[in-house]
Amino acid sequence: MRMISLLVALLLATPVFAEVEMGDDGLHKPTWLRTTFKDFAEDHASAVAEGKHMVIIVEQRGCIYCNKMHNEIFPIENIDAMIRENFFVVQLNMFGDEEVTDFDGEVMSEKDLARRWGLVFTPTMIFLPEELPDSGTGVQRAVLAMPGAFGKYTTFNILKFMADRVYQTDEVFQKFHARMLKEQGVIE
Repeated sequence: MRMISLLVALLLATPVFAEVEMGDDGLHKPTWLRTTFKDFAEDHASAVAEGKHMVIIVEQRGCIYCNKMHNEIFPIENIDAMIRENFFVVQLNMFGDEEVTDFDGEVMSEKDLARRWGLVFTPTMIFLPEELPDSGTGVQRAVLAMPGAFGKYTTFNILKFMADRVYQTDEVFQKFHARMLKEQGVIE
């Protein structure tokens, strides 16, 4: 009986997140994700008009790391709130056939754009500045690209680095992250 009570207590103490809805394309569809025509220059202008940073999240069907991010990291309350308040997120299917328009106006499939940008890992989050450089791929125009699944502290700190516009200072992300981990009590 004691063991059952202990198990019940542990289950109640463990945060449980609802599975994020999946689209017909096999990709996660959180409610903060924007549905657009995937004209990236237009999407960027919309993000700036809302006072938000544009983020392009590149994913693929069956990606275990995408699943981890969507079901374990993004639903964490402060991360979810940070995304909703500060970011305009557009999804790109690394192997998708949907038509997209790159920042330079060239139209192609999602998979061709992923190849053009040199993307090889999912998920990859591409964080764009308010003022885009005049040329380069999406990755080259980005403030930073986050390839892979990261834990809650790294994810939150990347979002904070962008939202607080720390990237506009001389502090690089690695130094910012270390400082934040100390403030968050994760390291001494």
